[in-house]
Amino acid sequence: MIAAVGCFSLMDTVLKVLAGHYPALQVAAMRGMVALPLVFAYLSWRQAWGKVWRLRWSLHLLRGVLAVGMLGLFTYGVRGLPLANAYTLFFVAPLLITVLAVPFLGERVPKAHWWAVAIGLAGVLVALRPSPDAFLGWAGLAVLGAAACYAASAVAGRLLCRTDPPESLVLWSMMMLSIMGGLLAAPGWVPVAADHWGLLAALSLTGFGGQLAITEAFRHGQASAVAPFEYTALAWGIGLDYLLWAVLPDGFTLTGASIIILAGLYLLRHERVHRQAAVHTSADHP
Repeated sequence: MIAAVGCFSLMDTVLKVLAGHYPALQVAAMRGMVALPLVFAYLSWRQAWGKVWRLRWSLHLLRGVLAVGMLGLFTYGVRGLPLANAYTLFFVAPLLITVLAVPFLGERVPKAHWWAVAIGLAGVLVALRPSPDAFLGWAGLAVLGAAACYAASAVAGRLLCRTDPPESLVLWSMMMLSIMGGLLAAPGWVPVAADHWGLLAALSLTGFGGQLAITEAFRHGQASAVAPFEYTALAWGIGLDYLLWAVLPDGFTLTGASIIILAGLYLLRHERVHRQAAVHTSADHP
């Protein structure tokens, strides 16, 4: 899981660099386009092409729209924010998934979870800066919007996993990101400079490597044990910020990150305990 987070952090670094030269929507579209050749190769290797055509198109279209929104907003956000700040705000996504799971997945959320969500949102306010002079502005709000899109996409993905194979989720999210993002970015499309093709190749490889690593992590380990390692993204962000831009997070960012991470870890731990209790109960009462 640490390798997966590292790959995605490197991918986000490339996004941040490209965002300084191209519109955010174009960068999002290019992320999908450069991923497709590797996705096609992976499906061929897995002999999975026959699985990806029988779909719930409405939810796949929704995930496509959300993918464009997520990557477009996140790219816009990291253009003006250090990676550590962006990751801190994006950590609110698991809390938002908890909120959305109630109306859309029919899950029952204990009262303690709502307290964790409220505390996590308080951490977001700290990270955004409590004073008007230090407020992170549109870039910070864009990252929060990206987190909301990610949370909605995750819930839609859970619904799709009940009927559609996981290969279809990967393929069609990249296809729709490429098509929808490309159409939206077309009016202001900037030709890609020759010295940026290497960055696009890195974008493809890091994104695909991260996807493979995270798939293997959840395949070989329990979700409740693996998921907390997603928060190592903050360490990656701090390290990359310092190495590439000589920037370190301030007290607001670190305090907000600590609050959000603790709230998220509490949710994960409470969910694991709740599931273990449910297993024991079902075993005692067949």
